[in-house]
Amino acid sequence: MTTAAIIVAAGRGTRAGGDLPKQWQDLAGRPVLAHTIAAFAGRVDRMILVIHPDDRDRAAAFGLEMVEGGATRAASVRNALEWLAGQGVTKVLIHDGARPLVSGAVIAAVLGALDDTPGAAPALPVTDALWRGTGGTVSGTAPRDGLWRAQTPQGFRFDAILAAHRAHPGGAADDVEVARWAGHAVTIVPGDEDNMKLTYPQDFIRAQNILGGRDMDIRLGNGYDVHAFTAGDQVWLCGVSLPHDKALLGHSDADVGMHALTDAIYGALAEGDIGVHFPPSDPQWKGAASHIFLRHAMGRVAARGYTLANCDVTLVCERPKIGPHQAAMRAALAEIMGVDVDRISVKATTSERLGFTGREEGIAALATCALVRA
Repeated sequence: MTTAAIIVAAGRGTRAGGDLPKQWQDLAGRPVLAHTIAAFAGRVDRMILVIHPDDRDRAAAFGLEMVEGGATRAASVRNALEWLAGQGVTKVLIHDGARPLVSGAVIAAVLGALDDTPGAAPALPVTDALWRGTGGTVSGTAPRDGLWRAQTPQGFRFDAILAAHRAHPGGAADDVEVARWAGHAVTIVPGDEDNMKLTYPQDFIRAQNILGGRDMDIRLGNGYDVHAFTAGDQVWLCGVSLPHDKALLGHSDADVGMHALTDAIYGALAEGDIGVHFPPSDPQWKGAASHIFLRHAMGRVAARGYTLANCDVTLVCERPKIGPHQAAMRAALAEIMGVDVDRISVKATTSERLGFTGREEGIAALATCALVRA
C-alpha cells in the first residue's frame, strides 16, 4: 500500500494579519508550513503541497511535489487528488497547512483507522455550553450532546474520496462532508487540543507557547568517503577547485569532502546516503556537480523541520595542501547549504605517509553534523 498526505496551503489567510499569508509567517524561527510538513515527514510515502501560484518559488525550498490550488479549498483538494490518480495511492490524508502542531499520534490513529473504514478524522468533543446570539446578546441555547470539533488530517481510502470529490456539487466545509455526501462512513479518532488551526494573530502566540514547552530533538550524523586519484590537473574539495597534478576519480565530480558531508546529513535524518537518492546507475548523474546532492540533503533538513546546528569536515591527504583553501571551502559550503559560515568547519590532516592516503593514491574525508528541531 502507498500512503500520501495532501497539505493544503493555497489560501491567503487574511484574518491572521501580517504581510504574508499565515502559512508563510514565522513560528519559532521557521514558516508555519515548515512545522506542518515536518509533522508528516517519515509517516507517509508521499507528500503533495497545494500552493497558490504566487508562492511557488518559496515553496520549492521544501523539495516536495507541488500542485496549484483552486478557487476554493475543495477545488484545491481535488486538484491534488487528480494529480495522484492512477499512481497506486491507497490511503490519503488531507491536512490544513495552518495546523502546524499535529502530533504523530493523531496521524497514526487516522491511518490505522483506515484499515477498517473508508474514512477517519480526528475530533474533540464539545464541552462548553453553546449559545445562539442575536445583536450581541444571548438569544437561546443549543444542546452539545453528540457535537464534535473537527480537526485534520482527514483520511480516506484514495479511490473513494477521489470519486466523491469528482461527483460532489461543491460548497462542502471539509472532506468529511464530501465523503458523507457520497455515502461513506467516517470514523472519529481522538483529536488533540494542540492540533489547532492558526486563524487569528493571537493563535500564533498560543502556538509559540506550545512549541516552547516541547522537548528539543537533536540528531547527529556522520559520513565517510574515499576517492582515488586519476589523471588530471585539478581536484574539487568542499566546493572549491584546487590545482593539482592529479584529479579525483568518481561518477560525479568526486568532491570527496562534500560527499562525506552530504552522507552525514542524510544519516542524521535516517534517510540513507547519496546512492539512495542519486543512484550511480542513473546516467544523468554522470559528472554531476556535488552541490546538487548537498542542496538536496539540506532541502530534506528543511522539509523535516530541522536546522543545521553545525558540521565538521576532515580531509585526509598528503597533497594538495588544504590550509590555504580552508576559508574558501567554508564559504562555498555555507553558500550551498544556506547557513552562516560559523556553523561550518573544514580541516585537514595527513596519515603520516601510511596507507593509501599516505601513498597519495587518493583522498579520504570524514564529516559530522548536528541537526536540531525545537
